[in-house]
Amino acid sequence: MRNDASRMPAIDALKAAACVLIVLHHLAFYGPMADIARPLMPGLMDFLFDYGRMAVQVFLVVSGFLFAARFGPGSPALDTPLALLFQRYTRLVVPYSAALLLAIACSAVAGVWMEHRSISEPPDLGQLLAHVLLLHDLLDQEALSAGVWYVAIDFQLFALAVLLLWLPHRLAARFPARPEALRAMAVALVAGMTVASLFGFNRNDLWDETALYFFGAFGLGILCSWALRLPRATLWLGLLALVAVAALAVDFRARIAVATGVMLFLAVAGRSGLLHALPLPAAVSRLAQISYSVFLVHFPLSLLVNAAVSGLFPANPVINGLGMLLALALSIVAGAEFHRRIERPAFAIRTRLLFPAGVVAGGWLAALAATNLGG
Repeated sequence: MRNDASRMPAIDALKAAACVLIVLHHLAFYGPMADIARPLMPGLMDFLFDYGRMAVQVFLVVSGFLFAARFGPGSPALDTPLALLFQRYTRLVVPYSAALLLAIACSAVAGVWMEHRSISEPPDLGQLLAHVLLLHDLLDQEALSAGVWYVAIDFQLFALAVLLLWLPHRLAARFPARPEALRAMAVALVAGMTVASLFGFNRNDLWDETALYFFGAFGLGILCSWALRLPRATLWLGLLALVAVAALAVDFRARIAVATGVMLFLAVAGRSGLLHALPLPAAVSRLAQISYSVFLVHFPLSLLVNAAVSGLFPANPVINGLGMLLALALSIVAGAEFHRRIERPAFAIRTRLLFPAGVVAGGWLAALAATNLGG
């Protein structure tokens, strides 16, 4: 969900639409406003509740596409994989850590105004450590904010893709081979993992806390981007589409159907030239640019709006429906400011590492204060 796409309007359109859908899905899924407003628009609420989460597949495919635009088989950057992983972690963890602190604070405030399942308990030290290390789901820790699982999966996917591309480099050091063979091996590894995910891992919820489950969609994005640069691009894109359709024939999953649709859109946009030339309003491009920040801040801010609106107007569907729109607008405005002040600045590495440390220290102190006040 990063903004590494130096301005591809077709990708901006996908990211902006997916960003709004994710916010609306969480508004429909969490908080009492959606329950109160539901009689006004039950069909729309059901759609957002059941299918809004599919927008995540857009980000997965787009992330893979952008990864491939930056890294390819034989890329010199792959000579230092640990440095790449550290760079990725620090880029993700700065805004993510700030958003965790915001979530802890907003949950505490909202908890004073309302009782609801969407409000997290004050975190303990282990929970905080698991979150800043992006291990909260793997360690079965309760999430401090909706959607934070995606940040961990994003990092896992990046790490797994780097590993798959780096392995041929490692093998070449021991068993010298022609560059063409090494590049073919890297593509085969990525394609193999994509197929394994589509036909295996993604069909078993046991793996849904790992990159293996999501690599099918991520890999479709990678392979689509690479195929667009090949001499016989249409043929390779057709084969990729056949693999995706075969996976759906074996076991139809709406999430994979959406991922396949996004991949096909990117393929058509790439072949037609619309990838870089799609007419797009500046506001949509701006929303795409700040989508990661909006994603991070929307849930804690939505908790506050939920608490205020549902508390003051507990039986008014119209006002609670408008409250949902207010939460969406507030999330976008706050996301823009969060992007400007937190996500965008190029902090020094030492400063970046202070952010997760601040989550652990600040979150632990806040939990102690809440416990003492509660006692």
